Amino acid sequence: MKNKFKVLVLVFSLGVTSILSTSFVDNYFEIAKNLDIFTTLYKQLNTFYVDETNAGDLMKKGIDEMLKSLDPYTTYIPESEMEDFRFQTTGQYGGIGAMITKVDDYVLISEPYENFPAQKAGLLAGDKILEINGVSAKGKTTKEVSKVLKGQPNTSVTILIERPYVNNPFEVSFERKKISVPSISYSEYLQDGIAYIRLRSFTRKCANDLKNTIINLKKEQELKGLILDLRSNPGGLLNESVDIVNLFVEKGEEVVSTKGRIKSKSKSYFANKKPLDTDVPIAVLINSASASASEIVSGALQDLDRGVVIGQRSYGKGLVQQTKKLSYNTQLKLTIAKYYIPSGRCIQALDYSSRNKDGSVGKIADSLMTSFFTKNGREVKDGGGILPDIVLNSDKYGMIIVSLLKERLFFDYATDYKFLNDSISREFVFSDDDFENFKIYLADKQYTYKTETENVLGKLKKEAELEGYFSSFSDEYDNLFSKMQENKNDDLYKNKDDIKEILTGEILSRYYYQKGRIKAGLNFDSEVEKAIDILKDNKQYNEILKNN
Repeated sequence: MKNKFKVLVLVFSLGVTSILSTSFVDNYFEIAKNLDIFTTLYKQLNTFYVDETNAGDLMKKGIDEMLKSLDPYTTYIPESEMEDFRFQTTGQYGGIGAMITKVDDYVLISEPYENFPAQKAGLLAGDKILEINGVSAKGKTTKEVSKVLKGQPNTSVTILIERPYVNNPFEVSFERKKISVPSISYSEYLQDGIAYIRLRSFTRKCANDLKNTIINLKKEQELKGLILDLRSNPGGLLNESVDIVNLFVEKGEEVVSTKGRIKSKSKSYFANKKPLDTDVPIAVLINSASASASEIVSGALQDLDRGVVIGQRSYGKGLVQQTKKLSYNTQLKLTIAKYYIPSGRCIQALDYSSRNKDGSVGKIADSLMTSFFTKNGREVKDGGGILPDIVLNSDKYGMIIVSLLKERLFFDYATDYKFLNDSISREFVFSDDDFENFKIYLADKQYTYKTETENVLGKLKKEAELEGYFSSFSDEYDNLFSKMQENKNDDLYKNKDDIKEILTGEILSRYYYQKGRIKAGLNFDSEVEKAIDILKDNKQYNEILKNN
């Protein structure tokens, strides 16, 4: 009987080996066949196509389209884009240290970074770049201008600038430097021992930066609560998100695990260091643009009942990428696994493996979401990002504000304000008198917009005309439309508070840069206000984290 079993096992093993071998050979043949087809196709294309072809551009388009069929995060990085990629992962690049934007035919400086070459050389928001190293910048895109402004540290660059209220263009020459954008955008105590920290991205050493920021805050006064702002943080390095969670949870806690097709890519990540503070109450702020590593941190702290999450449902990116070096200093960034936070849930919202017939990708249906449970037994769900413990509606601007933003009238007004006022207090707030001046400023400016009511009325008119009904109530329609236009004239006053908030931040950024803008925003931030209320109320905080 034993011999028969051994024979059966041997036959089965040989069968499996044969199947696997056949499968491998078939797969290898398909790869070789298709590579050969591609090579011969390109040879014919290059030889006989009616116009000259650019090999690099053609190949990049082909590669991009191939990868697009998989997911948006699997991408090819050519040598020309390596500098941008390094910036995304390290927060560092060689350049002048300024944000730029395109307006009409030219690129403008929109915001110089404090203490970097552009700011030290005296460049200001609103400066128009006419030439770079003697070459006209007219018609250049922001990408093209950015590429020229970037370069090796300690190399020189000369920019011809046109500045408002300055009669003639002038040159500014300075050296490029290694630009390292801090991962911590802002930190300060708000009130009653409640500290606020904004983390902009998960670049290298950001966990250590956060640790040092908290240590320094504790030196100022007793830390009674921490607001960690991850809103609009797109994520970054997975290991940094693990180290950040490790600051607040006991050593040995599982933070996240990854599962991929290849066994070596399936791994669990634990808090393996001594924590910084396991007791301080934490409120994590997220929104729909909080993704990837932001979701690991907010989701892990939620799953471990270590903090209260406030805001809007996060983006829902539960995929892990890794870079692979290719030939000629190029790289492939590809998705290798999905990640799972401590409760066991994956927060990936879009299913790229099951596309619709038209190629589109749908969200995982609510009915297909599975329940999981936090450390204290609170129910949480997978498949749709991180749902906050306290859900708050995001503030939406009226159409008039959208139009003013689109036409850059807030930006231009702040630029003028800076040239007309040498200095302002850090505590500056756009006043009612300032608002009246802004109204006068807008008097001869062009900005058009349609309200939702206008859109609905327009659709009503169109459908009524098609069905032959409009003539019977055209007078009433015209009367209604006229009254709506009268009310529309009051939109500036209706949106007065939002306008004052935006211009407070915009103007402060001209004098105190990004920190000034962030500080101004905190004075109007309802989500920060809610976080403070919860952190000040220990009973409410603990009730949220309990399994009721």
